[in-house]
Amino acid sequence: MTTRTDAPTRREQILKEAARLFAERGFHGVGVDEIGAAVGISGPGLYRHFAGKDAMLAELLVGISGQLLTGAKRRLAEADGGGAEQVLDSLIEGHIDFALDDRPLITLHDRELDRLRDSDRKMVRQLQRQYVELWVGVVREVYPGLGEPAARSAVHSVFGLLNSTPHLGRGGSLPGRGATAELLHRMARGAFAAAGV
Repeated sequence: MTTRTDAPTRREQILKEAARLFAERGFHGVGVDEIGAAVGISGPGLYRHFAGKDAMLAELLVGISGQLLTGAKRRLAEADGGGAEQVLDSLIEGHIDFALDDRPLITLHDRELDRLRDSDRKMVRQLQRQYVELWVGVVREVYPGLGEPAARSAVHSVFGLLNSTPHLGRGGSLPGRGATAELLHRMARGAFAAAGV
């Protein structure tokens, strides 16, 4: 797997700052001038990159849903016979990376999903369903006695746990990325094990 080391594009910078600002103050509490100032361009200059704030919000929420699904499919493909336990651990690690690295997007999803156009909201939901079903299949391989509804409930519960990271503390109040990731991983595996008993 190749890791991207290029500097973020202007478009990526805008999206990152928009996500941060929207998460902090809400979609309607942020103007294009503020987003522009955060990346060093005028508010109207943003319109060279996006049609408006609605387009930024859609790209953020549809984009992260697509990235999670693509990443999960990649992890599944890379397992290459490593076994369902290994795949489940890899899926958990990938979601923990998202939950720790993209906390503003979790807040944004929770608060602003209903602001998307119907077509964009449906796309987010479709991508999320595919993501959940991929996990359900792996969980049922690890815990074959677990029925599909119970596996789906367990997956949603683990997502709730992992996606709680915006509420774990601000700034430097989390113990350390490695320790937090390890704790979240153990808790996720514990939740699946409890469901699979």
